[in-house]
Amino acid sequence: MAGRPVDHQRRAELLDAVVDYTVEHGFSEVSWRPLATALGVSPTTLVHRFGTKEQMLEEVLERLRERIFAATGDALGQQPDLATAARAVWARTSAPRRAAEFRLFFAVYGRALQAPHQFPDFLEHVVADWMNALTGAQGPGTDPATATRRATLVIATVRGLLLDLLATGDRDRVQDAAENFFATL
Repeated sequence: MAGRPVDHQRRAELLDAVVDYTVEHGFSEVSWRPLATALGVSPTTLVHRFGTKEQMLEEVLERLRERIFAATGDALGQQPDLATAARAVWARTSAPRRAAEFRLFFAVYGRALQAPHQFPDFLEHVVADWMNALTGAQGPGTDPATATRRATLVIATVRGLLLDLLATGDRDRVQDAAENFFATL
């Protein structure tokens, strides 16, 4: 007897709801029963749709990474130079409405660094996506080594500034430092 076909639309909607729940409650707080209750489904539905909890969390990480990149990556291709692109990325990542998402992002990043064998896809893409976008934002005439060096500096600086902002909430000081950095580009 064949099982029901997978409803990809419903699965995608459920995954987005799981990501939203995880953003709100944190990565370490995700467990089957409370999650199922919050989403109005049974734990069996979650197991059916995602397999193991670890498989579900991997998909959550992937979708979170996709969301973050989609929300900020579009700004990169529309900018005339690296400084303007970096400012656009900073404006989107440092927006107060994105704070919970980035708190989760950094929590996941730390967990992935501690258990790289559990999160290889996340680690493979977390820098590479941005490296490709930021090197491309520098134009075809830029020496590849220089473009890579600058992109690395932008990624590290923006992430460091974002961590500082999330930890301290001192928007004025961090924004001033960000503007100072972007002026050097």
